[in-house]
Amino acid sequence: MSQPSAIGLTPIDCPHCGQRLPFDTRVCPNCGLDMALVSLLAERTYLAGVPAPGLAPPPEAAIPKLGAYLLEQHLITENQLALALARQREAAARGARPLLGQTLIELGFVDRETLDGAINRQILELHAALQTANRQLEQRVEERTAELRRALERLSELNQLKANLISNVSHELRTPLAHIKGYIELLADGQLGALNVEQANAVAVVRRASERLGRLIEDLIEFSAASRTGLALNLSPVTLTTLIDEALEGSRGKAAKAGVLLSSEAADGLPTPLADRERLGWVLHQLLDNAIKFTPSGGTVRLRASPETRAVLIEVIDSGIGIPQERLREIFEPFHQLDGSPTRRYGGTGLGLALARLILDAHGAPINVASTVGEGTTVSFSLPLEARSA
Repeated sequence: MSQPSAIGLTPIDCPHCGQRLPFDTRVCPNCGLDMALVSLLAERTYLAGVPAPGLAPPPEAAIPKLGAYLLEQHLITENQLALALARQREAAARGARPLLGQTLIELGFVDRETLDGAINRQILELHAALQTANRQLEQRVEERTAELRRALERLSELNQLKANLISNVSHELRTPLAHIKGYIELLADGQLGALNVEQANAVAVVRRASERLGRLIEDLIEFSAASRTGLALNLSPVTLTTLIDEALEGSRGKAAKAGVLLSSEAADGLPTPLADRERLGWVLHQLLDNAIKFTPSGGTVRLRASPETRAVLIEVIDSGIGIPQERLREIFEPFHQLDGSPTRRYGGTGLGLALARLILDAHGAPINVASTVGEGTTVSFSLPLEARSA
């Protein structure tokens, strides 16, 4: 029987080199690709489900549409397709698995050349669609990347603004606080007149509050400076046993008031690391202060130091309330409290551990935390004997 004409079919692109070709081209003149071979391999892959060498499996939705495609191209009629499908069902009932294209050829509805051309066209259209989808995907990735980059830049700007604000406010608070502390000292020393017992107690309370506020302001200034420009360490040999004793002595009052037993374990012959003594002492005091704060009365807090290879391991071990594993990372976030409710039991700005981590990172000593809820927490760091200067 006569075959429908292929007139009106648009040109195609070679899947190998991209050369624009007429629809009925057998061999690409640019790269030599045999389109008939591509068609046969594709038919085998698409219709029989048998992997063909060098052809990646296409999306499943594109595989069973040969009949619809032949109808669309006016190469067969609906009645012819229905007859071919019925023949396939009969063969399937006998346990055979005939291809639709082969069935159409056997029925005389199309010839091999026309079928190969149609399958070829189908493959190339799929190839073009995949290329378009890839280009669109690449464009979307570029757009999302640009958006993320802009968001990151904006976040960096906001962090810089926050650090500048903290620094400016802290410096502005420092001057009036110095005046307040000066007059408190004058009152406490009786230079502005004698005080009775109640007045002296009130002045003592105000003095402690002003000292706490002063420490907070200094921490804010230190943190904002470290966040913006990093920490410049003043490195010198540090005798750790002396520094540990000083840290414990500075924390005994708070521990006694909280009913917490404070102790230290320093191995004999500890090496002398190169570190910023003042800042390292501040870190030890801060870690002890935190451990005492979160340890109930009757609990223990230990500061332990032991030698390692080219480093000293320092640990603060408490028997406190512990921290849930999923929230360990949060404790180093600046201005963040695990209990952020207005009625929280434990005070603080959430700045101490963030600043401690900055100081230890500058020493090349990353801080580690291990904790079990209801059993306690261990905060540790390995201090290199030769710290790097920030």
